Amino acid sequence: MNKYKLWAGMVLGVWLLLPGRPASALPGQTVEEVAAWIQAHPTLQPASGETLLVRKTDTPARRFSFEAVTLAPGRAEQGIGGIIRMEQMQLFDRINGVSRGRLENSLQVIYDADIFEDYQRARVVYRYPTPETFNAAQNQRSPLLASLRGEVRQGDRFAYWLEIAQTEDDTAYSGQITVFLVEDIEKLVQELQSR
Repeated sequence: MNKYKLWAGMVLGVWLLLPGRPASALPGQTVEEVAAWIQAHPTLQPASGETLLVRKTDTPARRFSFEAVTLAPGRAEQGIGGIIRMEQMQLFDRINGVSRGRLENSLQVIYDADIFEDYQRARVVYRYPTPETFNAAQNQRSPLLASLRGEVRQGDRFAYWLEIAQTEDDTAYSGQITVFLVEDIEKLVQELQSR
C-alpha cells in the first residue's frame, strides 16, 4: 500500500508542478496532434516506439495503459481516418485493487482541471448493471457480465465511460476510464444494453 501511495504522490506532484498545462490532445483531434501530446506528456512518458499506446508495468500484478484510437468505444466499426475518437486508460492492480477513486484520479492526473471538472459535472446517461441485466446474467450463468459495474456520462465537452470488473467477493482488480466524443454515446449505450 505504501508503494502505491508513493507512486500516486509522485504522479500527483508532477501534475501539480505544471499549472495551466493544457490537455491539448483530446478526442476529435488528429492522430499527429495526440501522438505529439503523448510524447511530451510528463506522466505518460512513452517508451521508445510507443506512439498512441503507452504501457507501464510496475510488476506483473500492477499495470497501466493509455491508448488513443480512431475508433468509437464499444464494438469496432470503421474509424474516421486520422481523427482520434476515444482515449482510454486501463488499470490492473492485484496488490491494491482498482477503485472508482483511482480511475478518477488517473483522469485528473492525465488531463487538466477543465476536463476533470467536465467529468464531475457530467450527467449519468446509463449505469449498469441494472437489476434486469444483473438477473439475466445470473440466469445465464455469465459471471463476467454479472461482475461488470460501470456508467456512461455526458459532459459539456466530452463523454466518459467508467467500468470496473469485480470478483465474486466484490474485490476489483481491473478497471478503465474512457474519454470519447459525445456523438458516440448512443452507439455505446445501445451496445451496453444489449450485452
